[in-house]
Parts: sequence; structure tokens; C-alpha cells
Amino acid sequence: MIRVTRAGPLCTLQDDGRFGLLATGISASGPMDRGSFALAGGLLERAGTTGIEFTTAGIGLATDLPVRVAWAGGLFRVAVNGAALGWPGTAQLAAGDRLEILPGPAGNYGYLRFDREIDVPPVLGSRSTNLTVQLGGLDGRALRVGDTLALGSLGQPQPDVQSATEEGPIRFVWGLHADLFASAVRAAFLEQPFQISPKLDRMGARLVDKAAVFSGLANLSLVSDPIVCGDIQILGDGTPIVLLRDHQPTGGYPRIGTVISTDLDRFVQLRPGSEVRFTSVAVARAQGMMR
Repeated sequence: MIRVTRAGPLCTLQDDGRFGLLATGISASGPMDRGSFALAGGLLERAGTTGIEFTTAGIGLATDLPVRVAWAGGLFRVAVNGAALGWPGTAQLAAGDRLEILPGPAGNYGYLRFDREIDVPPVLGSRSTNLTVQLGGLDGRALRVGDTLALGSLGQPQPDVQSATEEGPIRFVWGLHADLFASAVRAAFLEQPFQISPKLDRMGARLVDKAAVFSGLANLSLVSDPIVCGDIQILGDGTPIVLLRDHQPTGGYPRIGTVISTDLDRFVQLRPGSEVRFTSVAVARAQGMMR
């Protein structure tokens, strides 16, 4: 077993996600920063499919059996039995050891992966937690102090993974409803900076529109249609929101664009108060970068 000795908000169990169920109203969930989740697994020779996603306050664990653990995502502080270690990194824990992930200077999400599988039952083919509908993970909820997680069989061999170092504006493709916005509004969306709001979670991140790019617009309500992760939705009061891993299946507000998969990990790690700018790319280029 591993036991949770400290838990910040929204610490959850995640695997790659439950894809293919959006038509039935269930989003894929999975790690907010998929690249960092993969990087933590790649630091181990073998890794279970499921890991722990933690947020800015971190998490504390104790183990009663030997297990190898790796950590990545954002920039946090880590210590084993009080001894500080590097980030990202890995360690061999012995029975009785304590691992502490402490707040650091950058990033919203970090990941712990183990060389054994976390033994919780899959739900609809995945162990990922969807907090919005209380599905999967440990009873469909966030981890809390006192929770115990059984570790089962050895994980699978892992490929080498390189960490991403992209910088600059967040790239997106124009969306299905982009033409509902005047050309001057679309131009301002590309020219003006926005700010990450404190109102962010696994469902979405609201943006502060200091330049009032979307203020005073009419006819922002539509017949609901499907949403995908990364959609940039403009709410009825003009607030932009980027929809994330636990997004709702449909929405009745226009989406001016969709953040490309290559940049979504970078976007979710921007902390509240960070400035964010957007730039458009063609669909073919976005697909090329993803490949």
C-alpha cells in the first residue's frame, strides 16, 4: 500500500483517458499535461498505466513496500525522508519511506508514476478520475489524507520521452463559429494579451479579457453542439474560457477556435495571473506538429 499523508486540492488518479465515449456524454479526462505524464513514466524502466496528478499545493505519501517512483510536470520541490531531490526525477522508496511534493515556482500540475500498477478498478475502460461526474479513480473523487492505494503487478516497459521546450504564443486553429465574430474582433483576439484567471480547474480555464475584445457582443447563444478539449468558448457575458480535459460534451456558446494538441500541455501549466497570447495556424500545420 501507499498512504496519502497530505493532499492539496484536486489530486486525482489519471491514466491516458477513456476516449470514444463523447457521444454518450463522457469526456476523455486523463492527465491535464499529457507530455509530463508520459515523461514521468519514461523516467522508469517500467511504469503502471495509472499515476497521481497533483496540483500547486503538492502531495505527501508514505509506503509500506519497496516501490520505484518518478515525478515530472511543472516545477515543484521534492523530498524523500526530508532529503531534497532534483526535479524531474526518480527514487527507489523502501518500506516506511515518506515522499513529499511541495509547492514550487511554476506549473499547475505535476505527476507521480510508479513501477507498479495502482490497483483501482477500471470504469468504462479507464482508471482516470472525472471529478465533474464523479467517475473512475478512487470512488470518483479527489484524493484526501488517509486514503490508501494498493499497488499491484509490475508496469510495462516505457519508451524514452523528451520534455517539451516550446515558448511563445499559444497556437490555435480557427473554429466552426469563428465567422460569427467580426473581422475586427478576430484581429483583436490575435493582437491583445489575455490573462489566466484564478477560475480554472480540470473542466476549463477562464481568461481575463482586459482589452474587452469580446465585450458588448450580441447573439452569443447557439443551439448546443459537440465540444472538444482545447475549444476556446466565448460565454454570454463575453468571458473567454478554454475547455480542458473534463469538459462538458456539448455547449451552446460559440467557439472562436481550438488550442492545438501540441500547445495544450503548455497552456494548462500557466498559473493564474500569467499573460497569454494566441496565434492562429492552419489545420494542416497543426496536424504536422502533432505527428
